[in-house]
Amino acid sequence: MLSLQHDILRTDISGMPLEWISYQGAVRLYYLEQVAYSCGHLLYRIHGGYNAATGRRSVIDVNSIIATDGSVQASLKGRPGYTPPLNNATLFRRDGFLCMYCGGHQRQSNLSRDHVRPMSRGGDDAWNNVVTACKHCNSHKGNRAPEQAGMQLLAVPFTPTHAEYVYLQGRRILADQMEFLRAHFPRRSPLRERLKSSSYASAARFLS
Repeated sequence: MLSLQHDILRTDISGMPLEWISYQGAVRLYYLEQVAYSCGHLLYRIHGGYNAATGRRSVIDVNSIIATDGSVQASLKGRPGYTPPLNNATLFRRDGFLCMYCGGHQRQSNLSRDHVRPMSRGGDDAWNNVVTACKHCNSHKGNRAPEQAGMQLLAVPFTPTHAEYVYLQGRRILADQMEFLRAHFPRRSPLRERLKSSSYASAARFLS
């Protein structure tokens, strides 16, 4: 068993990844008998109080992945048309903390969100139109399209599925959790190939 810093991956009853929860949140779900089943390895063994009648102490075993009866709203996240909310933290991780113009690794504080087609020219603030850019490249590109600025994109921006988005939100992801999440990635997911790259896998050290 590990320290209490690791989160638990919560899924719906069909096994669709939904979110990360703390061990306290998982214990609450176990206590309320809302955990349909669990998989992965035993992560925590939480000891509670003693039963006055029997003298026995309650124990709750928390696995790294638990399935619960999700709400209708939660189940909608697994549908093909669902678009995860866009924010810089997950955008930077989608792109591996790489500037999509110069290819340099950067710390999060040195990165920015660039609109490939500037919003002033009709571009959307959406996953398919934004990439990670270092502040220098973003400033150089300015209010221009990449080709107008003499710059070339290193990768095509894409909208992550909800399973990919859950991965991008994760911290200290365990091997069994990662294997479970990757099984839900689309077959041609760009993240599949990037995760095989040692440079991409090591990019987590740039988190600040």
